Amino acid sequence: MTPSTLGDRPKGDILIVDDTPNNLRVLHSALTDQGYKVRSVTNGRMALTVAETAQPHLILLDIRMPDWDGYEVCQRLKANTKTQDIPVIFLSALDEVFDKVKAFQVGGVDYVTKPFHMEEVLVRVKNQLQLQAAQAAIHQLNGELEQRVRQRTAQLEQEIVERQQAQQKLLHMALHDPLTGLPNRVWFLKQLAQTLEQVRQYPSLQFTVLLLDCDRFRIINDSLGHAKGDQLLVAMARRLESCLRPGHTLCRLGGDEFVILLQDVSSEAGAIQVAQGIQQDLALSFQLGQDEIFTNVSIGIVLACDQYHEPEHVLRDADAAMYQAKARGKTHYQVFDRSMHDHALSRLVLEMDLRRAIDRQELMVYYQPIVDLQTLQIKGFEALVRWQHPQRGMISPLDFIPVAEETGLIVTLGTQVLQLACQQLQTWKERWTTQGVKTECFDLRINVNLSVRQFTDRELLHNLDQILYTARLDSHHVVLEITESALIDHDAWARTLFDAFKSRQIQVAIDDFGTGYSSLSYLQRFATNILKIDRSFITKLPDDSDTGAIVKAIITLAHHLGMTVVAEGIETPEQVQHLRALGCDRGQGYWFSRPLSSEAATQLVFSNTTSPVGFSSPWTMAQASSEQHLLS
Repeated sequence: MTPSTLGDRPKGDILIVDDTPNNLRVLHSALTDQGYKVRSVTNGRMALTVAETAQPHLILLDIRMPDWDGYEVCQRLKANTKTQDIPVIFLSALDEVFDKVKAFQVGGVDYVTKPFHMEEVLVRVKNQLQLQAAQAAIHQLNGELEQRVRQRTAQLEQEIVERQQAQQKLLHMALHDPLTGLPNRVWFLKQLAQTLEQVRQYPSLQFTVLLLDCDRFRIINDSLGHAKGDQLLVAMARRLESCLRPGHTLCRLGGDEFVILLQDVSSEAGAIQVAQGIQQDLALSFQLGQDEIFTNVSIGIVLACDQYHEPEHVLRDADAAMYQAKARGKTHYQVFDRSMHDHALSRLVLEMDLRRAIDRQELMVYYQPIVDLQTLQIKGFEALVRWQHPQRGMISPLDFIPVAEETGLIVTLGTQVLQLACQQLQTWKERWTTQGVKTECFDLRINVNLSVRQFTDRELLHNLDQILYTARLDSHHVVLEITESALIDHDAWARTLFDAFKSRQIQVAIDDFGTGYSSLSYLQRFATNILKIDRSFITKLPDDSDTGAIVKAIITLAHHLGMTVVAEGIETPEQVQHLRALGCDRGQGYWFSRPLSSEAATQLVFSNTTSPVGFSSPWTMAQASSEQHLLS
């Protein structure tokens, strides 16, 4: 009984083509006994028909037949796409003139001589079927490999598209304000530079710049909070867009300042008409949730002239005109006039007051806690300068810092802040050590901002060493915060400073990341320790999924570079929880605490421990809940 009779799957399907019945019988019997499924035909025409319909795995083909000889039959098999891959073994008598070369040329793969040696026949059949099976397996593997290659290619193409989209998003971030979506200062300066070049080439072309500063914005921020202030800025941006014509370009410079480039307005009357229209549109109230807010803008106007060669100079004069407009009262506009002595005098008075304030130590340092988001432990404080003017009261840094930077007083001011902050931290440290706590247990750090002028000051390292020596403070307690532009604009000097900071174990933090160039390449180049994500990103969390994706990408990349990530401007418990989930290391903002005076910060530091011994385990702030702030 044959294997096929038993129901076993045949080892292969073989077609025998021979005009001699005895040969067919012998081969059929031998092959069937070995478990092959065998078909037999006696001429070439039948062979072609059966081969095309049955698709055997192997054909045993006699050379000499009455109609077509084996060569022609093989040629016809190989010419047919349905049968061309079926291997052919030729059958030939020993006394025949068997042209082996021709047999292989027409497509044969082997031959068997007559009379048959059955062991030889079976071996050759088995070898060909195994070879065919191996080829089929290889073909299948190649197909699977090709499929994997196609899948991986599609994945790579998708990754390329996603990377290009991410790069485009980062480029958009670098040139646009993340809060309002408007072009930012970088974009505006580039556009203005192009406009100035066009005016130089074609003097008949003119333009006008309007600088807008929101009136009473500080009051709104202080009374209703930064989140409401941000909502107001977005609403103002949308309303400004709606009242501008084609050819007018609106940008946000930062803070509460907007700038408009009018490329089709060159007369003073035309510029004033646009300014009046803007103020009329902004006079209507803004409904932000339950709050109805009234605000407007003071506008500085600069008309193009051939004296302008740098875009920064245009902005400088627009800023001067805007401050003159504010000096006249709220919601005014002022066309820049180089004879604006009152404005110059006002700036001079502020400069002289600031010089005296530094001498009289009217400048104070406030401290805002920086908190570990996972453990809610205080890890340090950011030192923030405040100015208590004897007549005008508390003056905002937004008012006097620009004057200090313009006049160079920022170097002296910054040195004084660094000195006060280091002395304060050392005072805290000594108070702990006098209570029996080991010095090495004190791990608080003080963050101090460095302006670009300070960063480029060649006396910075000397002053820093002197301050640390005088305060008797270990340098590893100090973190210096710098802006992105300080690194990018002063590459060579930055390398020198970073080597010096590293040798002193002083850490460096990039402040307000995301508001400028937002490039991570220079962070790796300068081995920055800490990255502080700007509050404009944090305020959109957790509701804005796009912002969340960007923040997550920044955190991931920063961690890949070995950096600690600090989120600025945290104001809600939802933001805390979301940032925790994203893996953000630390945070600061009004949700934890407003900037505190020296006395209040001291009380905070020492109120969270019950005994000196307790300091060996870092103190923990009160746990956050959905009902109350961590610190009121």
